[in-house]
Amino acid sequence: MAVNLSLYRNIGVSAHIDSGKTTLSERILFYCGRIHSIHEVKGKDGVGAVMDHMELEREKGITITSAATQVTWKDYTVNVIDTPGHVDFTVEVERSLRVLDGAILVLCSVGGVQSQSLTVDRQMKRYKVPRIAFINKMDRTGANPDKVITQIREKLNVTPVPLQIPMGREMDFQGVIDLIEQRAVFFDGEDGEVVRYEPIPEQFQAKAAEARQEMLEALSMFSDDLMTALLEEQEIGVEEIRKVVRQATLAHQITPVMMGSAYKNKGVQELLDGVTYFLPSPIDRELTAIDLDKKPPTDGTPTEPNWNRVPLESTPDKPLVCMAFKTVVEQYGQLTYTRLYQGKIVKGDSYINTRTGKRIRFGRLVRMHSNERQDVDSAEAGDIIALVGVDCASGDTFCSEGTNYALESIFVPDAVIRLSIEPVKRDGADRLGKALERFRREDPTFRVMTDEETGQTLIAGMGQLHLDIYVERIKREYGVECIVGQPRVAYRECPTRSVEFNYKHKKQTGGSGQFAHVVGVMEPLPEDAVLPYEFVNEVSGGRIPKEYIAPVDKGFQRALVKGPLCECEVVGVRMRLQDGSYHDVDSSEMAFDICGFDAMREVLGKADLGLLEPIMKLEVEVPDEYQGGVTGHLASKRGVINSSDTGFGIAVINAEVPLSSMFDYANELRSMTQGKGTFTMEFAKYAMLPRGLQAEVVEKRRKEKAERAAAK
Repeated sequence: MAVNLSLYRNIGVSAHIDSGKTTLSERILFYCGRIHSIHEVKGKDGVGAVMDHMELEREKGITITSAATQVTWKDYTVNVIDTPGHVDFTVEVERSLRVLDGAILVLCSVGGVQSQSLTVDRQMKRYKVPRIAFINKMDRTGANPDKVITQIREKLNVTPVPLQIPMGREMDFQGVIDLIEQRAVFFDGEDGEVVRYEPIPEQFQAKAAEARQEMLEALSMFSDDLMTALLEEQEIGVEEIRKVVRQATLAHQITPVMMGSAYKNKGVQELLDGVTYFLPSPIDRELTAIDLDKKPPTDGTPTEPNWNRVPLESTPDKPLVCMAFKTVVEQYGQLTYTRLYQGKIVKGDSYINTRTGKRIRFGRLVRMHSNERQDVDSAEAGDIIALVGVDCASGDTFCSEGTNYALESIFVPDAVIRLSIEPVKRDGADRLGKALERFRREDPTFRVMTDEETGQTLIAGMGQLHLDIYVERIKREYGVECIVGQPRVAYRECPTRSVEFNYKHKKQTGGSGQFAHVVGVMEPLPEDAVLPYEFVNEVSGGRIPKEYIAPVDKGFQRALVKGPLCECEVVGVRMRLQDGSYHDVDSSEMAFDICGFDAMREVLGKADLGLLEPIMKLEVEVPDEYQGGVTGHLASKRGVINSSDTGFGIAVINAEVPLSSMFDYANELRSMTQGKGTFTMEFAKYAMLPRGLQAEVVEKRRKEKAERAAAK
């Protein structure tokens, strides 16, 4: 029996830390009949929320990995992915939104649009995912949905259209008024499972009428029929309003706004109705893939911008196209979360990984419910399932035989912090190696490398919490106690002035020698350059044969891995190769590669290199009596305060601060605010380190290098 894809919804729940995503997900599971009792994120029953299935998640009360499940709401099948809020685990949000059709953006009624809300909003826009905004925690002291709606408009630069208004706020929050159906909605029963509809209470009628008129006027901007009906003062039907809201949401013209309190079991069922009414089904999304068999014309004809793109159809009778968007390495093999865009997967059949060209048999298919699984025999386009025992990487595309498509991969941000790691006991080295390899495969933002000089293993990630969690998981899941070095900032080196080069590589050792000669200019790239390195070939008249140009470029790039200042990656370099010479017998690709490498090393020594340091975007929330002290403390860390807002006794400070001064900030903030302050931090940009501090960093790195050499 064919699946009716118009009754399918693939949605994610995303938000800033502690906005109530996992609490909301728990209510969704309960009201859809997936679970039979509600457990809290920081519950005292020791069970914890279903979607926080890791022991560490339940201990810390935070979501670390995204969890998927499937529920049924009325006639609809809904795949739900609950994502982390902390920016250190942002790749979990990134890869979830890459494969989802719609999303719920959860906002706190007191905190409003916070720093991570902005990041999630950017990710939703990157993957063109329509969303509903859900203003949560309406029962909290200081709840102010009007302020949050204003922030959605101003900070997220979208058009919010409230479909509900609250009946009361804070302690008096009773339920919501549905502006489309013009009725009051109450949530009765021990767990709010009984939804009761009543006429709008008299005290809210005037406000509801005004809010409904504002909603209709906002929607009329996107529908001529609605505009005409409003001008002619005609009665507008419920279905007509829903149709306009849906069309405008799918076209990214508006963001419908709903509200409630997940913790107090109010508003969740109405939100689920909103998901089915307003968010897209798989057939509503226009999806394309890259046809790897299409080649650009060789006659120099200009190509169209999307010349190699082909549309995908969410139908089971077309060739399979699906994406592996998340991998988890387990004891008995790899678990691969997969989104089907076209075609059908059948258990036992084989499919092609278009990245590697290998044919792989799908021996077992499972439907995930957090960390529980249910075996299935097949899955069709529009669905999200998991494959067991399939060896592949995150972002790989699988196709049927004869189809050679690739889906756009997932955006992976750069790591900004690194530290050394080694086992306390030598017999733990193998287990540590297995753990690091597993986490590296699962998480594209977690990097593992070896320091060539010291032989130390280095791990790099998005922030201190990111690496701390992995060190803790190595200890718990692999039984390896580790010695962890001091966190090191991932500085970068950057030239500050142009330098001409004229370098000749000549080696005669009997027999055929090596000869290469390159001439040109090295220039610093502008600050807003997209790529860290640029190569410009200005050689004319065959002064250097074409086959030797690419090896020169390769040699240049090899020399950028470790700069002369303190062995950091060199960025912001444009190499203009203008001239050179070669020898008929002694020149070779290897000779020009070595020449390029040595020329770059020489030129960097003359380029007056500066150090770039990672600058973090910081948001601090503290009781307002601590605002002055926290602001002054940030200034002492070379922080730049961008904005500071106060309301309901809480100050929210937004600043940009160098990562190097933020390693112990959690403890410092705790002691300054008697444990009442919280903060979130994410990478913002690289900026030039002041010259005085640069000398200190360079000297410190040289001392460390000398100490390591002496220890050998």
